[in-house]
Amino acid sequence: MNKWLISSAVSAVLMATTAQADIKIAHVYGKTGPFEAYAKQSHDGLMLGLEYATGGTMEIDGEKIVVIEKDTQLKPDNGKALLEEAYGDDEVDLAIGPVSSGVALAMLPVAEEYEKLLIVEPAVADSITGANWNRYIFRTGRNSSQDAIANAIALAGEDVQIATLAQDYAFGRDGIAAFREALEGQGQAIVHEEYVPTDTTDFTAAAERIFTAMKDLEGNKRLFIIWAGGGNPMGKIQAMDPSRFGVEIATGGNILAAMKAYKEFPGLEGATYYYHDIPQNEVNDWLVKTHEERFGTPPDFFTAGGMTAGIAAVEAIKKAGGTDTEDLIAAMEGMEWMTPKGKMMFRAEDHQALQPMYHFKIRVDDSVEWAIPELVREIAIDELPIPVRN
Repeated sequence: MNKWLISSAVSAVLMATTAQADIKIAHVYGKTGPFEAYAKQSHDGLMLGLEYATGGTMEIDGEKIVVIEKDTQLKPDNGKALLEEAYGDDEVDLAIGPVSSGVALAMLPVAEEYEKLLIVEPAVADSITGANWNRYIFRTGRNSSQDAIANAIALAGEDVQIATLAQDYAFGRDGIAAFREALEGQGQAIVHEEYVPTDTTDFTAAAERIFTAMKDLEGNKRLFIIWAGGGNPMGKIQAMDPSRFGVEIATGGNILAAMKAYKEFPGLEGATYYYHDIPQNEVNDWLVKTHEERFGTPPDFFTAGGMTAGIAAVEAIKKAGGTDTEDLIAAMEGMEWMTPKGKMMFRAEDHQALQPMYHFKIRVDDSVEWAIPELVREIAIDELPIPVRN
């Protein structure tokens, strides 16, 4: 064999080896549909997280990171099929996503079947790392209990009466169940619960039932709303003048577009997962600066979440010394890593990321187009007794 043929053969082997050495990550998420804004933030954040954690190289130990995007369109069957495709046909090393809790629940068994990791971000339902969990699931996003317990800490108090309104699916049901449990832990109860379809735009009937249940109660009366997507329940219920029954609206944080509606509620209190001005650390400083330079806006709720997932994936692969699933699981159980919110930790028992939350009070500034969730105090990890539900 002549030198040219030998050289060509060696080059072919090296190219094949290089191609096989790529670290392949599937981002399976609802790129189109009602949560499109959440999805874009999540993907932008993921790419920023991979960039940050690799020092801008997008490589780990010389192996290139390749991200494959797959759009679930917020349909559970699509999520299941696309994750099967990612693990089977694309031979990805791990997957990240999705946006919707309903889609996530359909995807969990696929990870177990293929014995491959799924890092859940940002789907929230407790059951993802609870009743429906398996050992191949890690979640960087907060769960319903973290939201609920943080909000209960922020809202509960002596002589406080709380009713709830939520969407009638996993996100809303799990969220209220966790909120109820958190209140009970503080010696309080929910006085009335309402659940409405996810596409509800007329809240008149639900609001009237809530007002009827609360009108004769004594004390500070709050209607706590858990909502994702459109519909604007806060604005529409506020237009019905709940103050005539002494009822104030309360809710958790949200994306900046949704926070525009909060300008109607100066002084509103709740707990939030993230707001770009709140965390004070190097990771968040980099995220805020870089996002403003590239996109002209501050990073949002799910941008921070996507970045957290990207950093977690890189740190796990580094710690495991590769992408073998069992090595990754061993590396990630109990793993601590730095995020835009500061230090997080994967709990070994259920792989839920433990993280701080933030009690806020709304401040309105006419020069800012959204309401500002001003920090009251950080609720630290050890103040959030998140149940292990699996």
